[in-house]
Amino acid sequence: MERVLVVGAGFMGTGIAQVCAASGRRVHLMDVSSPALEKARQAMEFSLGKLAAKGVIKQSPEQVLARVSFEPDLTAAARADWIIEAALEKEALKQELFAELGRLAPASTPMGSNTSSIPIGRLAQATAHPERVLGLHFFGPVPLMGLVEVVKAEATSEEVFARSMEFVRSLGKTPVQVRRDLPGFVMNRVFAAALSEAMDLVADGVTTPEDLDAGMRLGYGWNAGPFEIADNAGLDTVALIDEFLRTQGEDRLVSRSGLAQRLVAQGRLGRKVGKGFYRYTPEGKRISWGDEEA
Repeated sequence: MERVLVVGAGFMGTGIAQVCAASGRRVHLMDVSSPALEKARQAMEFSLGKLAAKGVIKQSPEQVLARVSFEPDLTAAARADWIIEAALEKEALKQELFAELGRLAPASTPMGSNTSSIPIGRLAQATAHPERVLGLHFFGPVPLMGLVEVVKAEATSEEVFARSMEFVRSLGKTPVQVRRDLPGFVMNRVFAAALSEAMDLVADGVTTPEDLDAGMRLGYGWNAGPFEIADNAGLDTVALIDEFLRTQGEDRLVSRSGLAQRLVAQGRLGRKVGKGFYRYTPEGKRISWGDEEA
């Protein structure tokens, strides 16, 4: 049975661990925070229960969860067949992790990053074997979304790239090839431009998050509007991506209004804390802010 180490037990890491376990693999989910690991376990139980009730998965939640272990350190890297880093979107932190993972993991183990904006080549520089480092950018919520960007850095070997495409397919996902290591890759560059304009329109009082999201769903066929997506991803993550893109000279992809940063300063980080562009009940139901300012 293949073993997968997922580093980071946040919203994305938890979802990645869940789909890897549901595919029949043994999964080690690592985080230095014990509360984060416990929250991840509870989130998986809830998600798997809902998916089983709808007949989306054939195994019981207990069978899937039995393949997941919750780890406080990186020692599982020494026996991992796949490693997926899903830590906070901070380049220095990710480089530190890749340096350590590169020392611990077998030479044959591909190491993927779920980064949504940082060029993979910059993370690969922290390892002695950059040829096995690539981007595996999942979209959230991972158990429900069918897309994964597979990003080839300049040094990534064709063999690792091809293996990773098959790995993504084996999870029941559709891989999108990205053969040029741009900041934000493909899908997030397109989304960043859309979200930037959406935030500026709201900040200027032209429309509301609710109306703009409805327009994108009904007029352009999006399953969720840009503000719904941002709340799911976390506005702190959106702000970090904006900050990074600006440092890379990609100002045209970044909101001029700084709306996400203002909301983060108010503690409105999105669905995970119950308030962002929308409010959320303890059960996760989305509620409009009504006439209150965004």
